[in-house]
Amino acid sequence: MKTDEIKQLLSDILPAVDFGSDFLFAELDSLGVATILYVLSQKYNVPLDQEDITPRNFKDLASLTRMLTDKMTLESRIRQYATSRPDKVAVICGEESITYKQLWDAIVAKADALKAEGLQSRKAYVFRANQGIDFIVTYCAVHYLQAVAVPLGHAETEENVQAIKEEVEQYTFPADIADTLYTTGTTGKSKGVMLSKTCLMSCAENFITDLHFTEDLLFIISGPLNHIASLFKIHPTLCAGGTVCVLDGLKDMNAFFRVFDLPYKSFATFLVPASIRLIMQFSYEKLCALAPKIAFIETGAAPITKADMEQLSRALPQSHLYNTYGGTEIGCVATYDFNDGKYMEGCVGRPLKNASVEILEDGTVVVSGLTIMSGYVNDEEGTRNVIRDGKVYMSDLGFFDEDGLIHLSGRQGDTINVGGYKVNPLEVENVASAYPGIRDCICIQATHPIIGPVLELLVIMEDGATLDKHALAVYIKSKLDAYKVPTLYEVTDAIRYTYNGKKDRKAYREQG
Repeated sequence: MKTDEIKQLLSDILPAVDFGSDFLFAELDSLGVATILYVLSQKYNVPLDQEDITPRNFKDLASLTRMLTDKMTLESRIRQYATSRPDKVAVICGEESITYKQLWDAIVAKADALKAEGLQSRKAYVFRANQGIDFIVTYCAVHYLQAVAVPLGHAETEENVQAIKEEVEQYTFPADIADTLYTTGTTGKSKGVMLSKTCLMSCAENFITDLHFTEDLLFIISGPLNHIASLFKIHPTLCAGGTVCVLDGLKDMNAFFRVFDLPYKSFATFLVPASIRLIMQFSYEKLCALAPKIAFIETGAAPITKADMEQLSRALPQSHLYNTYGGTEIGCVATYDFNDGKYMEGCVGRPLKNASVEILEDGTVVVSGLTIMSGYVNDEEGTRNVIRDGKVYMSDLGFFDEDGLIHLSGRQGDTINVGGYKVNPLEVENVASAYPGIRDCICIQATHPIIGPVLELLVIMEDGATLDKHALAVYIKSKLDAYKVPTLYEVTDAIRYTYNGKKDRKAYREQG
């Protein structure tokens, strides 16, 4: 939601009111105030009543926006549904489940306990993110106290936990900060990304509006809840009145498929491309059988190949299949439904409602809008390097096509220089992944003992398949320029990925 949007909405209803006034409350009579409450309540689906009629809330348009933002928090929605649909199941985890009423009661009880422990407004609360109901209760309870939630991975070392606690406990957070998520980044140093209430709810609004989260939806979360890709699905699901089902990863594939036996008609999930490929490799027929139940699958965090797009679309011909662009620093920015028959690799669609995207002449992606971070904890220089003039300058490279769709073409630092030619490893991997028998691959730089720097392709083969290096090289050459064809080929048992599903190119560069 934007102040300009509210101004236009209210100006159409109350044309005689000066919404540019420094003290809007004096401009309004009782009917005008009641009209504003009704219109905003209907437009943004938030409960507004006479308790909200204060000079502070009606001082100006910015005050109205802040009032709505506070009303649209995840915790406010849970509280609302605890009254309007108390017996509706909010969260499922294994054999456990909790209704909206039970969830709200648990949040209030946890908040009382945290307050008794000394947690105050604008102070940080560091805790490990387990894949359970109690995580969601704690996360919301911290927000309820107007404190800052700092969830860390459940496997985070005690040394790192203590270092982060020391950093955030000494830091004075701005009043609107709700979350701080620690992300490793390209340098390897952990960075605390500060996210405001506005950021969280603007991302939720993007998802609800463009990915169609509804009260009938059961959304399956299998990724780590300290990471934005999973954590930010809790917000739209519960804000829309739906149900969240939390799994402890995808190691138990049967547990994932058992979720679809629950008495719900509409299911959705987020899966990184590697997980999608795993499911299609080992459980393709099961996936096809679930087609009528799956409303949508969202992917992101790493590129998905054209071959995988096509196969997933064949399995789920009526489902929305979203390739979403986002990140910890920028939130949810753009999405593309690749179940359109075009299967455009690297395409992430158009900017969503609360985000704007620019692409500079050198291909740098720049993001602005309500979804971006507020900065890094205790790192003014790092913040200035990334945020300039209210815009986040990404490491991603891209371009707009003739239809105004955003395409990502790689990341700064990933390009491999071979013999004076610059090669985007994604191009090579996308072509190689479509070759029969290859399950996964990564293109890296290696050193040939005679000719020096060359491209090397590490591949994981399907069960029973063998690698014919010459045939694969000829195939790649038929699709790409000759300088993009790898010189070296090696079969490997595993390819390194980061915790959030991206190929760990940095690890291979350091190894080389």
